[in-house]
Amino acid sequence: MPWEKTFEESEVIGQVMQVFWEKGYSATSISDITEATGIKRGSLYNAFDGKRELFFRALLKYDNEERKRLLRELESVDDPRDAIEMFFNGLVKASLNDPDKKGCLLVNTSLDYSIHDEEVQKVVSDSFKEIANFFEKSLKRGQELGRIPCSIEPRSTAKALVALIVGIRVMGRGIYGKAALEQIANQAKRLIS
Repeated sequence: MPWEKTFEESEVIGQVMQVFWEKGYSATSISDITEATGIKRGSLYNAFDGKRELFFRALLKYDNEERKRLLRELESVDDPRDAIEMFFNGLVKASLNDPDKKGCLLVNTSLDYSIHDEEVQKVVSDSFKEIANFFEKSLKRGQELGRIPCSIEPRSTAKALVALIVGIRVMGRGIYGKAALEQIANQAKRLIS
């Protein structure tokens, strides 16, 4: 008799995403996943190829629902300088409103970059490249509109802004409080002033 799944895959991926986001890839066990989903180990392995595939699909879900959604929203903001400032204000707010101090799944995964295979690494590196491209385009557009000084070099400033994102998301996991996170966000705003 063939195996028949009795669950919605997208729902399971959402549940698994929360586990990986909270614990990280290495610290998450199959037992953690079965407990979070209520699905037996054998059924998980029949539906997915194991922990790595579950993580990969959870990372893609996070990337689509968090990063890509945010960039789409910010790209619709008329003033590129406002969009960049909104980005950093949102990071601080997200860090402060994160009771479990999970941070960002993409940033967390980047900290363990070397333990992941090329496919996972590509998701992370492509995500960071797209954020840097968003900043670079916004900076150039802001310069054209006279909202950002022409003395600012867009590509290197975009990379510095990405580094500040990582700083906020890592330090916001509990090391820094509101004042310190706001100082980092203000530094990002000074870079574009």
